[in-house]
Amino acid sequence: MPKGARIPAMEDKQIGKKPIGLNIISSSQKSSKHKGFGTGAINLNNVSPVIIDEGEARIDVGAMHAKSKVERGIKFTANREDAEGGRRVWLVWVAVDKTEEGGSYAGATACEMWINSESKRGFKILADHVNKLDYAIKRRIMLNEMDEESKAALKKLLTTHNEEWWNRSPEELKQELGG
Repeated sequence: MPKGARIPAMEDKQIGKKPIGLNIISSSQKSSKHKGFGTGAINLNNVSPVIIDEGEARIDVGAMHAKSKVERGIKFTANREDAEGGRRVWLVWVAVDKTEEGGSYAGATACEMWINSESKRGFKILADHVNKLDYAIKRRIMLNEMDEESKAALKKLLTTHNEEWWNRSPEELKQELGG
């Protein structure tokens, strides 16, 4: 196609009404101008993804876009049999509240994945991961599906990351993770 030639399909989509969109933005001054009809905002500044793999919990920001260290190079499907012989990995969304008293872990939800590193295949349900992210943002605690070893790893990470936040966290979270 010659330089400067018209691509009708691309240009036609730009003509007419602005499509309704949802933007994920930060709370910076610059982005605070993005308001109006058809534009929503989800602030992910206070949410962190934690990956729990083989008894070890670590914050992995790549999980925000399904690109955590354990997810890279894995072809995921919604068919559990595709990850046969793999290991269970947890993605935990942790929401932090910041008040005058200080921060606290206000929401935490767990999503499972199964990963077979040898075959480079995995199982996860993306809709579940998105819904659990939403629940964490809404300050819900949903960790009951996790095994005790994974809960202990999460508790260790949260308490060592910031013990003051842990102390101000809801009793429900502390009970779920064993006091």
